[in-house]
Amino acid sequence: MSDGHAPAHLFVLFGATGDLARRKLLPAMYRLSEAGLLAGRWAILGVARKADMDDERYRAFVRESLAEAGVEGDLGSWCSHCVHYQRLDDDSQFGDLAQRIDDVEREHGLPGNRLFYLALPPHVFASTVQGLGEVGLNESRGFTRLVVEKPIGHDLASAEQLENVLRGIFREDQIFRIDHYLGKETVQNLLVLRFGNAIFESLWTRERIENVQITVAEDLGVEDRAGYYDQSGALRDMIQNHLTQLLALIAMEVPVAYDAEAVRSEKIKVLRSIRDIEPDDVVRGQYTRKGDVPGYTEAEGVPDESTTDTFAAVRLFVDNWRWYGTPFYLRTGKRLPRKTTQVAITFRRPPVQLFRSMRCYEVSHDALILQMQPNEGFELYFDVKRPGEPMRLERVPLGFEYAERFEGIPDAYVTLLLDALEGDQTLFVHHDEVMASWRLYDPLVKEPAPAHPYEAGSWGPRDADVLCTRHGHEWMTR
Repeated sequence: MSDGHAPAHLFVLFGATGDLARRKLLPAMYRLSEAGLLAGRWAILGVARKADMDDERYRAFVRESLAEAGVEGDLGSWCSHCVHYQRLDDDSQFGDLAQRIDDVEREHGLPGNRLFYLALPPHVFASTVQGLGEVGLNESRGFTRLVVEKPIGHDLASAEQLENVLRGIFREDQIFRIDHYLGKETVQNLLVLRFGNAIFESLWTRERIENVQITVAEDLGVEDRAGYYDQSGALRDMIQNHLTQLLALIAMEVPVAYDAEAVRSEKIKVLRSIRDIEPDDVVRGQYTRKGDVPGYTEAEGVPDESTTDTFAAVRLFVDNWRWYGTPFYLRTGKRLPRKTTQVAITFRRPPVQLFRSMRCYEVSHDALILQMQPNEGFELYFDVKRPGEPMRLERVPLGFEYAERFEGIPDAYVTLLLDALEGDQTLFVHHDEVMASWRLYDPLVKEPAPAHPYEAGSWGPRDADVLCTRHGHEWMTR
């Protein structure tokens, strides 16, 4: 993790007029600067294809974007001081970009530290990286780092191809493969919860935990992402990266230190220990119309005959000493009842049901719920006796919410941008993690299971419930 003192640098933002830049990256840079976390001089160079854009028009665009994101302050002065724009709509123009970078660095007195951020469609990752390499922008007199958004490839072969391009031009220590879920406070606190509190680490085994569930649910549909989403689907878009990264953090062994090499080494071990996934342990679904809410194939840009999954659930096993035999359930979908991201860890029941003879309610499973959105925090559920007679048990939570205890929880992109500027790769994904994950899911995307229909607003197809119940479990999120 960073210590909050990013060095002087130039932030080169590809896709500078896109949705990610507007909603997340530009506000994150503003918040870093206003919090005093960007030490020394720095500047932003936005790079995009728009021909009708120049420095002044781009500064106006940035001001509007910051205002829309709820940022307050002297936005005009901030933009005039640090924001620049460079058009790049042809691979032959990378030489012009290199010259502009030199000019901006000279203007601001920067030492040559550069962070290139590819907020671009995946199909232009490779050509952009090759363009940077051809004009020598993969090295500088300071540091040069490259941030790549997911997805890394469409399947194993395309991931290998892209990784060969990335690693052929940039070194592994220069590449920051970003997964914004890893920047969330609750995700980072997961490691503190486990390794900083002996009470939990001693319970973190197959002998004490019955199953682990990771759910990322969205109440919206594909909205304006239909073109991209129909080529991807829930399994590729979410499970192969976000949910599997969460699994790796939950299941990893204690690293020898809290640094990038040690943490990522343990995550890679987990991914390599996952058993090949059986076809019966995969459920795919696609939401259909309910009332005024249209179905997936009714969205603009989606073919009527599309079989793309908008829901996916997978049962996994980590075949190592700690977890052997304990199932991990991963579930994600669109048009579900509510937006939530959570990890539910269900502990085993007591071996002897002491209170059954007293005709009280059945003792339930103790459970630890880690909530990442919308309200970051956690709850520990356990049984207590209700007052009065006869003996009755009730399940109650012991909870903690970040917003109630702390102020100003940083956005994940604020955390991750600061780490990238400082060269801390702990919360970023290593090449070996990408490859291990794709080797696991590649058979599933090449020969996909049928996509079962489910009504918009439900928790997915019935087969997803059966995936749990046939093994004696049930989904914790309802």
